[in-house]
Amino acid sequence: MAVEISRVTLEIFSKLEKKWLAHSEGSKKTRVLSIDGGGTTGIISGTYLIHLENQIQAKTGDSNARIIDFFDIIAGTGIGALLAVMINADDGNGRPMFTAREAVKFMNDNRNELFSVKTVGIFRRRRMFSGKRMDKVLKQVLTRDDGKVLTMKDMCKPLLVPCFDLNTSAPFVFSRADASESVSFDFELWQVIRATSADPSMFKPVPLASIDGKTSCLAVDGGLVMNNPTSIAVTHALHNKRDFPALTGVDDLVVISIGNGSLSVSPNRKFNRHGQCRTSSVVDIVLDGVSETVDQMFGNAFSWNRTDYVRIQSSHYTNGSMGPTMEEVLMEQGVESLPFGGKRLLTETNGQRIESFVQRLVASRRSSLPPSPCKDTTVTPLVHGR
Repeated sequence: MAVEISRVTLEIFSKLEKKWLAHSEGSKKTRVLSIDGGGTTGIISGTYLIHLENQIQAKTGDSNARIIDFFDIIAGTGIGALLAVMINADDGNGRPMFTAREAVKFMNDNRNELFSVKTVGIFRRRRMFSGKRMDKVLKQVLTRDDGKVLTMKDMCKPLLVPCFDLNTSAPFVFSRADASESVSFDFELWQVIRATSADPSMFKPVPLASIDGKTSCLAVDGGLVMNNPTSIAVTHALHNKRDFPALTGVDDLVVISIGNGSLSVSPNRKFNRHGQCRTSSVVDIVLDGVSETVDQMFGNAFSWNRTDYVRIQSSHYTNGSMGPTMEEVLMEQGVESLPFGGKRLLTETNGQRIESFVQRLVASRRSSLPPSPCKDTTVTPLVHGR
């Protein structure tokens, strides 16, 4: 009997110890960065990321500080995925290959190559983007100096990038966690960007396969289903016990969701002369609708503590190379979703909201997540798939 009591007592104290450790670790909240897709310029989201990194460096006094030093997981869709990958790609020494400013400069300098327009059809009247030219540019920038073509495993921090798989008629999410578990879910990064950026109105669907060829999909734009990838980032963090063992709920999260401006044109330009919605505007309406729906959901989920969820979005409309200046984007007043519907205009500008958020990040700590799993010597293979 005494042995039985001792065993039960040990189990009780073990459980209490685990609970206490989880609570202690959980007090250090998991930081999530989400970057919207939409458009071809990235002017708005790029401006926010540059300001975010500048503020991190200013408040830490460290000019070498990077965005990934203060975030535990990053998600991006479309043009947002390109930014997420570039600021998170491992240079081989556990540091990111690009600063936020360098990533934005790359997009600006190579926009004509990334989104090169060609005419197709019998009468050459339909305009499409050239996938081959985009492939070349992406392969070049996402290959290290030593010749290694980067894959999903080569990320400094956990990364999520969505697309839509036409083969299964379902969303497909590229994940560093999956890639680290099995080569069957590891994909070359340039292909991942092509997949999530393949707007079906402007690009052909993108066929791609994992490194070992065992997993494949026929991808179109991830923005059609997850233009605002905050939802997959939060869901992944809550269920990924390998990278986030102490995370128990949304109260353990701090989230900043970076928008990319409005894609939908003014109401009078969405309709043709017969009063019907223009086909060209449907995709933009879908992308805006998806982003706003996700924002509303998280506005509700974090209504008890608004400071733990910050949505930075602009009302500016971007079209081609035209768009607002960086100053205009940062000086625009912030907008916040209200619980169960509606929005309110804030007194803070978007730039000030980012500054306030960074103050919290710096006050908490640098991220303590393990480095890219490509450096791990032991990896447990998947048994039952993803």
